[in-house]
Amino acid sequence: MRYRSVPLSRPRRFMADFLAAAQAVPSVPVQRRMSLAAVALARAGAADRPGWPAVFLKGYAAVAARTPALRRAFVRLPWPRLVEYPASAAAVAVERNYDGEPAVFFGRVADPAARSVTDLNALVRGFAEHPVEAVKPFCDMLRVAALPGPVRRAALWLGLNLARVRAGKFGTFGLSVYSALGAESLHPLSPLTTTLTYGVIGADGRVDVRLVYDHRVLDGATAARALAALEAELTGPVLAELRGMAANPSLRAAA
Repeated sequence: MRYRSVPLSRPRRFMADFLAAAQAVPSVPVQRRMSLAAVALARAGAADRPGWPAVFLKGYAAVAARTPALRRAFVRLPWPRLVEYPASAAAVAVERNYDGEPAVFFGRVADPAARSVTDLNALVRGFAEHPVEAVKPFCDMLRVAALPGPVRRAALWLGLNLARVRAGKFGTFGLSVYSALGAESLHPLSPLTTTLTYGVIGADGRVDVRLVYDHRVLDGATAARALAALEAELTGPVLAELRGMAANPSLRAAA
């Protein structure tokens, strides 16, 4: 059968190296079904309705701020050990068109727990809408992807294993989701300690939320408790924040 060769674009090269690094991580998914009907209602009534990624970012970052294990990472330099960061940094996967091809880029958000849902929504929207060349993490990714293969892979390995570099360049946790397309990821691969993903949010507000974790850093019970804490955070402080954003002042008073 005839075929044509399609050269690997820079985003495809970066993703191949990223997934190769992820293969070295013994990752395990944990799932919890959450009831977020009240959160969905408050989000729908908020001014400039925030996207679900911003809502989940805020909730999970707040949980990580109280859970040291979620701010840790396994690094190999100068010897294999765990390192713990004082604050989280999120790596948000977004699909962009680059040179006529759909490609995945990673936007970074420093200390999302300290930001409002409104601010997080503006940042995530910027990752999706700003020109690729105007987003620094995207430019960093393309710059690395332009290097020769051995240099690329060495740079990626060093970045993931140097404690001072890792959080700033790659984040402490990831968010990867495409439920807006009517689908969900069962086990996203990543070299990060945890990656959060969720499925389609039903009309009744129920949704399956998954946390994929590095078993070298934490155990399943910790991940399960983190998901329970996330649901409590979403239906508590995050819900209150969304109600405070209500477009109709009477709804804010009623809440």
